[in-house]
Amino acid sequence: MVDLAYIAVFAALIIVLAFVSIPVGAAGVPIVMQNAAIILAGLILGGRRGFLAAALFLLLGLAGLPVLAGGKSALAAISGPTVGYLVGYLISPLVAGSIAYAAPKNNKTAFTGFLVVGAVVALAVQYICGAIGLVYRVGMEWGPAFAAQLPFIPLDLAKLAVGVIIALGVHAAFPDLRRKA
Repeated sequence: MVDLAYIAVFAALIIVLAFVSIPVGAAGVPIVMQNAAIILAGLILGGRRGFLAAALFLLLGLAGLPVLAGGKSALAAISGPTVGYLVGYLISPLVAGSIAYAAPKNNKTAFTGFLVVGAVVALAVQYICGAIGLVYRVGMEWGPAFAAQLPFIPLDLAKLAVGVIIALGVHAAFPDLRRKA
């Protein structure tokens, strides 16, 4: 029952952060906080629970609720240029959490390193899925589709740094989170 509460709270956090969105560029892909919240879900909850939080968020969007940037539903977004990012949103918390939770227990330095690696690899998953979506939905060539990610890297890395700090604080306050994953 506690897992369900964690999953629901993170799904809600991801949805709330939809309202922090800045439109950028011709591809129609905005700067959002959701991508960082999704990775944070994996870093804090672990791969399985983070995946389930992202899945719940996306299911609500597929049901027509406005859970994405700009008040869009996932149902509306699957036909647009951001569909690849939605796939990345589903996969990335699984990746982030699996890497983070593979860290040795009782070694804060190693755990910090695993959190950083998990966050960066999860972000790469989002970018790769997003580029694939741009190729197949917008008709971009592979090079420009991957280059379209470049303007987002500095801000996304800053968001991940904050996310890792938050994850460290949450795990310090609730050490049982890793034991119950």
